[in-house]
Amino acid sequence: MVRLNKIYTRTGDQGDTDLGGGPRRRKDDVRVVACGTVDELNVSIGVALCHANGTHAEELQQVQNDLFDLGADLCVPEDTADRATRLRITQEYIDHLERLIDAHNETLSPLKSFILPGGSVLASTLHVARTVARRAERKTLTLADSETINTLTLVYLNRLSDFLFVLARVTNDGGNADILWRPGRN
Repeated sequence: MVRLNKIYTRTGDQGDTDLGGGPRRRKDDVRVVACGTVDELNVSIGVALCHANGTHAEELQQVQNDLFDLGADLCVPEDTADRATRLRITQEYIDHLERLIDAHNETLSPLKSFILPGGSVLASTLHVARTVARRAERKTLTLADSETINTLTLVYLNRLSDFLFVLARVTNDGGNADILWRPGRN
């Protein structure tokens, strides 16, 4: 269990930080940036939860916990001595998201156009979270170009953006309040 007695330590005042193992890294290091973007994604889901009024709260809180697990996975470099005993994203995380996507998608009419982000406040915040999930995926992919990572983290982030898209539609009155893109409207 994590225990934080003191929040500031002054150890990062020179622009570097500790990861889950190995040497300190600059705060703009690709691994630190990927972890930070996953943290930003978690915050954006927290904002969506503020607008959810209990709707889908359990699902979104599970995702937030998953994202802490994913961050723990990403912050430990593969060459760290105790890597095998550390928390890792597994196929079960992805399977869970796919079950949620399938269950929610069954309630929606098929799309006949792209949709514009918007509708309800909750749907809009879920669309923001979806775009942050895509950014986290891109940052993690950049990390994968230079260091070995658990590739299931990429799969999870990809699937999460799909889940957030579907959930945004669900919270938009089952897709009835979706705003359809009309190409060439102007």
